[in-house]
Amino acid sequence: MHNESQWKSSLGFILASAGSAIGLGAMWKFPYMAGIYGGGAFLLMFLIFTLFVGLPLLMMEFTVGKMGKTYTTKIYEKLTNRKWLNIIGWNGNLAVFILFGFYSVIGGWIIIYIFNVLLQICSFNGGKLSQIEFESIISNPWLTVTGQGIFILLTMFIVMMGVEKGLEKASKFMMPLLFIFLIIIVVKSLTLDGSFEGLKYILQPRLEDISIEGILFALGQSFFTLSLGTTGMITYASYASKEMTIKTSAVSIVAMNILVSVLAGLAIFPAISAFGYSPTEGPGLLFKVLPKVFDQMAYGSGFYFIFLILFLFAALTSSISLLELNVSNFTKNDNSKRKSVSLYISVLVFMISIPATLSFGSLSHVKFAAGTIFDNMDFLVSNILMPIGALGTTLVVGQLLDKHALKEHFGKDKFRLFMPWYYLIKFILPVVIILIFVVQFL
Repeated sequence: MHNESQWKSSLGFILASAGSAIGLGAMWKFPYMAGIYGGGAFLLMFLIFTLFVGLPLLMMEFTVGKMGKTYTTKIYEKLTNRKWLNIIGWNGNLAVFILFGFYSVIGGWIIIYIFNVLLQICSFNGGKLSQIEFESIISNPWLTVTGQGIFILLTMFIVMMGVEKGLEKASKFMMPLLFIFLIIIVVKSLTLDGSFEGLKYILQPRLEDISIEGILFALGQSFFTLSLGTTGMITYASYASKEMTIKTSAVSIVAMNILVSVLAGLAIFPAISAFGYSPTEGPGLLFKVLPKVFDQMAYGSGFYFIFLILFLFAALTSSISLLELNVSNFTKNDNSKRKSVSLYISVLVFMISIPATLSFGSLSHVKFAAGTIFDNMDFLVSNILMPIGALGTTLVVGQLLDKHALKEHFGKDKFRLFMPWYYLIKFILPVVIILIFVVQFL
């Protein structure tokens, strides 16, 4: 890798990778998925999958990235001398291309909300944030497509600047601010009248709420929030220095991911019960509930505006990693092509994602398989392409790569974790992924 495309510190790598992994997955998708699939039951399944499947797989992807040190459509050939295995990298390319498409839909909603709140603040009319009507926004095709386009342009601009310049510096202060604001929202949400039932809903697992479908989507959520199976984390690790510790980085990212998911749940579900919403509201849950929470605060509009800026940053850190993966693969480490490739890919993503945006408005009647066009893009990535990518990498690492080389890149092992991790990757996780993947089609 070129020196200008390397992380300058382990902290920068961890925060940027955490931002990539957390993003909309933990803050936007987790609450509405938990609401649909049983609250505490979904949280429990998500925690089990994240710790016992997600964490080992994340360590595996970091190991592959450090060993290969090249773009992901070439890395499998470099490590195994089998060119056909590069199909795993191309699977990841396709996954993040589609993922960036429907991510940009939510990113566009955030931008629209930012402008609406800013107009409200500047008008000094004392209006309520809850007067911003979510349904009228997402059903307006020109408004949503414009917001989506702005979000893609922002992502493209940052990727054009390069990894270290555009992302590492911002992550060091934006991510901690996001945590602080989430905690403030949780405290306010928990003090609302009638919040206790919502707290019970997200923290108390009920056996009757556990379903095969819920289990499948909990695994998909674990993959989604950690960006597993897209080879995105392999790309990030390929930029890391030799001093980067795989175990510490992976554990830190998983811990932050779980923390943000739990905080998002604690922010949303007490407010849901307090304001009389249904937990099964779907993708718009966060946008419907949080304005009511901020309406209960002094200077709520100002605080909500700051939160939306931080929320936008969280979305951007995710979308940046998605675009970066495709750019890295097509520039083949030649940074002179970065700007033009970023432009071409961004235009293509914008074009393929317009139907997903319109699936909440003029195309809402178009439903098949998993639901709307947006739902099908989400299902294709989270429940098909990501598990396939993760399975392919586990088979490469467990069956084809040299165990001693893996151990060398695994780093210091005073707790003797390498062998349990290695046998988990080699024998157990491929079977788990295959079984769960097959069950969803039965």
